[in-house]
Amino acid sequence: MLVYQPPMNQEEKEAIASEEEEEGGGESASTAIAMEETNREAVATAVQRVAGMLQRSDQLDKVEQYRRREARKKASVEARLKAAIQSQLDGVRTGLTQLHSALLDVKDIQSSLVDVSKDWRQSINTIESLKDVKDAVVQHSQLASAVENLKNIFSVPEIVAETQQLIEQAELLQAHRKLMELECSRDDLMYEQYRMDSKNTSDMNLISIYFEDVQGLSDELAKQLWMVLQRSMVTVRRDPTMLVSVVRIIEREEKIDRRMVDRKKQTGFIPPGRPKRWKDKMFEVLEGTVSTRIEGTQAVTRETDKMWLVRLLEITRKYVLDDLIVVKNLMVQCFPPHYNTFDRFFCLYHNAVSTRVKELASEDLEANEIVSLLTWVLNTYKSVEMMGHPELCSECDINQLEPLLPQDVVDDLLSKYVKTFTSNITGWLRKALETDKKDWQKETEPEADQDGFYQTTLPAIVFQMFEQNLQVAAQIDGDFKEQVLKLCLKQMNTFLIRYREEVVIYKEEHLRDRQLPQCYVQYMIAIINNCQTFNESINSLKRKYSQSSEPTESDATIERTLNEVAKEGCQFLLDEVFLDLEHHLSELLTRKWLTGSHAVDTICVTVEDYFNDFNKIKKPFSQEMTSEALRRVVVEYVKAVMQKRITFKTADERREGAERMIKEADQFKFLFRKLAAGEDTDWLCGAITAIAEVFKLTDPTLLFLEVTTLVSKYPDIREEHIQALLAVRGDASREMRQMIIGTLTENKVSYSSVAQPIFKDITVPTITMTTMTSMATAKLLK
Repeated sequence: MLVYQPPMNQEEKEAIASEEEEEGGGESASTAIAMEETNREAVATAVQRVAGMLQRSDQLDKVEQYRRREARKKASVEARLKAAIQSQLDGVRTGLTQLHSALLDVKDIQSSLVDVSKDWRQSINTIESLKDVKDAVVQHSQLASAVENLKNIFSVPEIVAETQQLIEQAELLQAHRKLMELECSRDDLMYEQYRMDSKNTSDMNLISIYFEDVQGLSDELAKQLWMVLQRSMVTVRRDPTMLVSVVRIIEREEKIDRRMVDRKKQTGFIPPGRPKRWKDKMFEVLEGTVSTRIEGTQAVTRETDKMWLVRLLEITRKYVLDDLIVVKNLMVQCFPPHYNTFDRFFCLYHNAVSTRVKELASEDLEANEIVSLLTWVLNTYKSVEMMGHPELCSECDINQLEPLLPQDVVDDLLSKYVKTFTSNITGWLRKALETDKKDWQKETEPEADQDGFYQTTLPAIVFQMFEQNLQVAAQIDGDFKEQVLKLCLKQMNTFLIRYREEVVIYKEEHLRDRQLPQCYVQYMIAIINNCQTFNESINSLKRKYSQSSEPTESDATIERTLNEVAKEGCQFLLDEVFLDLEHHLSELLTRKWLTGSHAVDTICVTVEDYFNDFNKIKKPFSQEMTSEALRRVVVEYVKAVMQKRITFKTADERREGAERMIKEADQFKFLFRKLAAGEDTDWLCGAITAIAEVFKLTDPTLLFLEVTTLVSKYPDIREEHIQALLAVRGDASREMRQMIIGTLTENKVSYSSVAQPIFKDITVPTITMTTMTSMATAKLLK
């Protein structure tokens, strides 16, 4: 692109020529080279641009159009360049003119300074001759000050007396005005004396002695001011003008202090007693007043009232809230705005409360007192009941407050509480268990809940303790609540282990004398129900106080322990039932039974009687116990068969025994349907019927089929059971027994899927040589 060079007028050419002459030939050469370089770049750019515009043959027709457009652009650029260069030249011309004027001014000033220096050297002697005049002026000033204060000097004793009387009458503003007059007279005299002869201490002491009562008046007035400030909360309600007067006096003194300090910087003199710093003292008095107000809230001690800390904290809360509301509504109007009165009092009360709370935290607090203190500090203090009250929120931001207690102190208190709580709850649980154990020995049945289930007071007592402590912990902090809940569950786990041991001891003591305690069965039922109540209460506590719904290892341990205690209790009750049935069960499948026995009738009546109490057991343990009790009845019956108490000698005996077994199976079936309503228990009694069918069979050749049917229904039956059945039947030959056993062994069926096996736990007694000898001896004797 071609760079346009605008034509230069004659003045510009001359200026450029003169500049080139001044700069020398070296710069001219470098400039010429730069210009040539620029021209070459411009030509190259222009050629490139023209080549871009004329790339096709049809563009040649537009050459004239391109030329006119470029001419217009060139004219526009020339106009802008002319304007820019003209502006720069005007600026250079103006700058040169100003520099020339400045040079002339500097020369004039230099000449004037020379004249001044000459005059000063000539006037030194004249100034020294005026020293006497200067001393006379100083003396005249001192005498004028003395004359001006002469009236006050002679009336000092009278003004002192008037001021003292005004102070006594609480006319503080008037008294301060008099005091200011006295101090002004004293300070002016001392200042003039200092100016005249600062080393003359005797005259200074004379003035000080003459005005010595003034300092006493100042101190007396200050006492009155501090007294008013100490009672500011009462004064602002009764006579706010008195408080305003005090603030005005202090503000006057502050202005005088500042003036005296400034004069000291200039002259080195400051009157005695200055600066008074009454404003700083005022804030110290207010701070002390607030601290005294907070410290004076304790009216009782732990020895006289167990709730002393709660009362103290409540009184503190009320005082702080009431006082701050008074400050906001009344006292703020008595102080200048720049005092930030409310913010200052807010901080004073916060600091005083913090100091008091730290003192309380350092004392040997009990567990409930630690909770009361932390609840108040962490929750009540910033709530709407205190610092977050609606009337105060508009004036302050409670979130900007520093914590009343450092975190390490809070942690120490929580740790101390946890330690004390652990010790206390261990003792509480021990006492609760001892109380429950005493109830187990009562001659009256335990209480029943609204659904008629037996229970003791132990779960209610335990979880009432847990609930109370968790409610308290929840008031302090969410994390601490979780910590206390975990601690409660841990203590619960330890307690349940001890509870289980005591239940076992209770059962063993009962077995030594089954007549005692009289309500053993009922209280064992209550113990089983307590386990269910414990489990429900634990889940309730977790839902209410735990933020996590995920089960923990501790939860699984507690649930497992509760289930074990409940199941052991159910087992103990079943043991009690079968101890009563032991004699009647021993009659089954004997000669006496065959000839006629009411053993099964008695068994059914006894079981039904016990189940009248077992109905007081809560689910799911009641269902599990019912199923196990019915299964055990059948097992004991089948066990009587397997013990080979009788061997049928004839077909009639086998038929009679089988019919009797079928009848008794129907009795059991009727009883079971009555006790286990809705459950399928016929298959239990079917085992007795199936065995009876084996005995009832008249054709021994079909015995294999009948036994096979029995094994298919009850796959947990073993080889020794079949041998025992065939032995009781009495007519199976040795070869038949071996064939049946061998065939069944080859086609053995797995019974792992049987829900309630009957034959699994039944052992068949083996006949040893000693047993055979005893039986033979008994037979011979018979």
